[in-house]
Amino acid sequence: MASSLGGGAVARWQNQAMTDDLHLHDGFRMPALGFGLYKVPPDQAEEVVVAGVDAGYRLVDGAEFYANEAEVGRALGRIDIDRSLLTVTSKFWGEDSQDRAAVLASFEATERALGTAVDIYMIHWPRPNRNQYVDVWRTLIELRDAGRIRSIGVSNFTEEHITRLIDETGVVPVVNQVELHPYLQQEGLREFHRRHGIVTQAWSPLGRGRVLEDPTVAEVAAAHGVTPAQAIVRWHLQLGNSVIPKSTNPARLRSNRDVDHFALTDDEMAAFSKLERGQRFGTSPDERQ
Repeated sequence: MASSLGGGAVARWQNQAMTDDLHLHDGFRMPALGFGLYKVPPDQAEEVVVAGVDAGYRLVDGAEFYANEAEVGRALGRIDIDRSLLTVTSKFWGEDSQDRAAVLASFEATERALGTAVDIYMIHWPRPNRNQYVDVWRTLIELRDAGRIRSIGVSNFTEEHITRLIDETGVVPVVNQVELHPYLQQEGLREFHRRHGIVTQAWSPLGRGRVLEDPTVAEVAAAHGVTPAQAIVRWHLQLGNSVIPKSTNPARLRSNRDVDHFALTDDEMAAFSKLERGQRFGTSPDERQ
C-alpha cells in the first residue's frame, strides 16, 4: 500500500536494526528499545517483566516511585538469561527528603528490592524549587565512583538543570528521560543532548495512547502494514531516541518491539515532524516539587 505522503527516499536507517544498543559517553551501552513499568500494578509487574524479557527486550525501566520493584526483582530471579545482557534502571524519587542520607537509603532499598545491581540510576525529578538536585547528583557520582552503579542519569531535566549539573560537578548524565512523543518532540532539548553526548530517552512515547488515532500516524502505519504504535516506536528509533513503551499485554509487548522489518521514509519522518504541538500529557519539570 503506497502512502499519500509521497514516495521519498527510504530513510538511511532502513537496513539497520533499530533495536540495537546505543553507546553511552561513559563507555557503556544501553538498548535503544526497552519497556517501562510506570503504573504497572504490583500484582502484574512480575509477569510483565517476564513477558517483556521473553519478547526480547533487554532494558527494564523501573523506579522507586512505581512501587513494584520487589516484584521486578522476583521476575529477574526467574529469568534464565545472562544478567550482563540486561540493563535494569531505577530512579531516586526524593519527595520527602533529598539529602545524602535519603539518596543512599533509597538506593539501598532499591538494591534490596531488585536483588541485583542497578545498571543506570537516575534522579527522577529535579524539583528545582528545593535547589538540591546538584547535591543529589553528587551523591549519585559517589555511588558510581564506588562501583555501586554502572551509569548515572537524570529524568525530566531541562537544559538549564543539566547545564548546572555539568558546570558544578563536571559530570554529564548519560541519559535524560523525558516526556516525548509526536505531539511533544522536544527538538531543542534533543539537540542539546546531542551536543553533550546524552541519550534522549522517551517516556510516554505514545502520548499515553492519545497519538495513536492521529490521521497522519494512521496513514503511515497503514502504508507499512503495521500498528500505529509500531509506527511511532519506529519514528522514535529513527530519531536516535531510546524509547520505553509500556504495556501489560504480552502480545502488545511483542508487537511494540517488532519494528526492525520496516523503516519510515524521509517524507514520513517529515510528516511526523509536523505533528508537533508542544502538548504535554504528563507533569512538566517545573511543576513537580
